[in-house]
Amino acid sequence: MSNNKRPNILFVLTDDHASPAISCYGNQLHLNNTPNIDRIAAEGVRFDRALVTNSLCAPSRATILTGTYSHVNGVTTLDTPIDSSQPTFASLLHDAGYTTAFFGKWHMGHGAGHDPQGFDYWEVLHDQGTYIDPLLHTSNGDVQTEGYATDLLTDHALAWLSQQHGDKPWCILLWHKAPHRPWVPHPRHINLYNDPIPVPETFWDDYSDRATPAHKATMRIADDLADVDLKEDPPEGLNYEQLAVWKYQRYLQDYLRVIAAIDESVERCEQAVSERGEHDDTIMIYGSDQGFFLGEHGWFDKRFMYEESLRMPLLLSWPRRVPAGQVVSNLVSNVDIAQTLLDAADVPCIDRMQGMSLLPQITGVPDAQVRDAFYYRYYEHDDHMHHVWAHYGITTERYKLIYYYADGLGLANTSDVTYPPEWELFDLKIDPHEMHSVYNDPRYVGVRDALKKRMLELQQELGDKPYERPTPAQRQEIIGKR
Repeated sequence: MSNNKRPNILFVLTDDHASPAISCYGNQLHLNNTPNIDRIAAEGVRFDRALVTNSLCAPSRATILTGTYSHVNGVTTLDTPIDSSQPTFASLLHDAGYTTAFFGKWHMGHGAGHDPQGFDYWEVLHDQGTYIDPLLHTSNGDVQTEGYATDLLTDHALAWLSQQHGDKPWCILLWHKAPHRPWVPHPRHINLYNDPIPVPETFWDDYSDRATPAHKATMRIADDLADVDLKEDPPEGLNYEQLAVWKYQRYLQDYLRVIAAIDESVERCEQAVSERGEHDDTIMIYGSDQGFFLGEHGWFDKRFMYEESLRMPLLLSWPRRVPAGQVVSNLVSNVDIAQTLLDAADVPCIDRMQGMSLLPQITGVPDAQVRDAFYYRYYEHDDHMHHVWAHYGITTERYKLIYYYADGLGLANTSDVTYPPEWELFDLKIDPHEMHSVYNDPRYVGVRDALKKRMLELQQELGDKPYERPTPAQRQEIIGKR
């Protein structure tokens, strides 16, 4: 880094915030306006194809912190806690002289060996956390709070920031619960988004031309939203299709209302940094731990390797170094964030990290490294609520190959029931909504074989093992370890 002044870092991460619900990403439905989140993109860069390694809250957070895939950091499912002694970008920044703090949703286990490490101060929500009066685990003990979680976490983060003086650079991770299910808005936003919201064009998807997992998943807005999500009874006299649309409206209304509080939080953060005179020398980064279905394919939630779930929003500004108004369409990932921030701070990354610094791509470095393909793996097979099969796959700019190996392999929060493996292949150029698998189309045999070869290469590079079906004896051993 040529500039001797190391940047401050303010990293706002949300939970399940889909890109179409950020106005700078644009969307044919024009769902909402997020002017303060948009400002980060206007002053820096918007990544249009930022992909997650494992579309699930805890695994994604572990990947962001450690710069490693799930099979390396050990957080494969929601119920596999992190070994927090392993190095993270925060601990490396701390060792290099940064003052560091964490506020918000940790969700990677509590107690010795799992609580945050590498932070001068931290306070985290208990497990998923609650929107109202959240309990906080802190480095000084538990605190029962009163108020709305998004506002409280912002209050606490900015109060901590106000106490930072001197020349030491600081790094704040403000990681919100919102807009995670059950989407509880603040009363000040309860009257927003009352006008009808158009359903996505794939809302009535019947999953023809897809493999079995799409048919078995229990994430249908029409069928699987619960009372806690809807919060009121529907009008009488609605048929099945009308009731599905009513449920969609209730879901999206509260989802977007919750995001309104996040956008206000970002505005407060931006103002606080500017008032300190540190705007130009602060990296503002906004992202979500994964994408989320907003009615596409009739679904809510995430997990699948389909684009709506795989693609996270990612915005970054650093006025001192990063030219404003950029849009990057290269394949980038949550596994790259750690190395990008370390590079910006002129702190060496460590050999175990598996991403790349994105700084060369956004600062005009000639021939900056880019990916030709990206590897994904989802482990939480057939869990009791969503029933999405375990799978891994590879995506390029144009094609996506998915292998559903359908085996929990004894991991926490997975089913012992297995199914015959299945494949899907999508041509994203002619089928951007992934409605028709062409895996069995003879015209794509060459593409299919090339992708399988490249996927095996990526697995070898990353140290992941291709799935091999256990023998009956091995299966009994796996089940016996439960």
